[in-house]
Amino acid sequence: MKTCEIISVGTELLLGDILNTDAQFLAKELAALGLCVLHQSTVGDNHDRLLELLGQAAKRSDIIILSGGLGPTPDDITKEVACEFFEKELVLHGESLERMSAYFTAKGLVMPETNKKQAMLPEDCVVFNNNNGTAPGLAMEKDGKHILLLPGPPRELKPMFYESAVPYLKRFSDKVIISHNIRTFGIGESAMSETVADLLECPNPTVAPYAKDGEALLRVTAMADNEAEAEKLCVPMIEEIRARLSDYIYGIDCNSIEEAVVPMLIENKLKLATAESCTGGLIGKRITNVSGASKVFDCGIISYSNEIKHRILGVSKEALDKYGAVSAEVAKQMAKGALKISGADIAVSVTGIAGPSSDGTSKPVGLSYIALADKYNVWVKELNTSRKDRDYNRFVNSSNALNMVRLYINKML
Repeated sequence: MKTCEIISVGTELLLGDILNTDAQFLAKELAALGLCVLHQSTVGDNHDRLLELLGQAAKRSDIIILSGGLGPTPDDITKEVACEFFEKELVLHGESLERMSAYFTAKGLVMPETNKKQAMLPEDCVVFNNNNGTAPGLAMEKDGKHILLLPGPPRELKPMFYESAVPYLKRFSDKVIISHNIRTFGIGESAMSETVADLLECPNPTVAPYAKDGEALLRVTAMADNEAEAEKLCVPMIEEIRARLSDYIYGIDCNSIEEAVVPMLIENKLKLATAESCTGGLIGKRITNVSGASKVFDCGIISYSNEIKHRILGVSKEALDKYGAVSAEVAKQMAKGALKISGADIAVSVTGIAGPSSDGTSKPVGLSYIALADKYNVWVKELNTSRKDRDYNRFVNSSNALNMVRLYINKML
């Protein structure tokens, strides 16, 4: 099996100005191809350090994939350094130049002279056309070592990887690796792991636990000669995990709980409304991130102040005075108020103390109340994260609200 290495190029990555999602994407996709990723590195736009890193990578890996540094400016040096390392000469690639010129023409612009730098490619390389930008990618080989260069912007890198890099790389893999993520909510990583402890010892497929903010997942990974055989190995393992964790599982291979909940609302023809205080509209945002949300989500109310809770949602002043804004009673009345205003089938509400400081009462930071109401009943959940992390508390509260919707639809409330 060929071994791989990923090198991300860009000073902005080292400074933390940009999140390196390219490396995560490439690692996952290379594993799916059955290629073993041994190392990941990040290096700035520096000639000597990049050249040194290429030397180290070539000693330990068969395939080196670099992302970034293919732009038209002087600090974009990835291609030039890679060619120096492989002792390759750069020549003008006419087809790439024509494609770049057409790209600018389609936008009603004249291509700057500096962009011609991007059409300078190693004479004997395999060219990866860029259908979403100007910088072509490429692959070159010397003495059994392969270097692939891909643009840094994800909207260019991802399609180029699928369209060009995958066909190039497939010939180096004699195995296929398939992974499936089983996402759970309402059970911690430790408890989840204990429930499936014996399955974590299986060699193929493997089962690995991971913790996320407020939730946990199990990744089932199988290796086989082809995709069909790998999937065949995964199926019984996934079914066994379903049997043990059924109440907690919200999705297989979905990215978030909202991606599971919105289709459930659509399938059951249910309209949802929200009333949010400490989450400040985050529940509504997460719902509307999902395609098709307009079919099930008409109304979201951000009632940050007590005045709005009372005047818009109809929360009684007595409840606010007696119990405080962060209370089960106020959460219930907020949900009922959103249901009445919207005419929806169900409504969820959140009120809490996100932090990092308290609300002037004795109630702790991280305390919140989440309620769900339909036309007949109202349910409320108390949550205390015991954390002063504002972003974490807001996200976990919104996740719990969405999970209450899931439980309701599954008739588990």
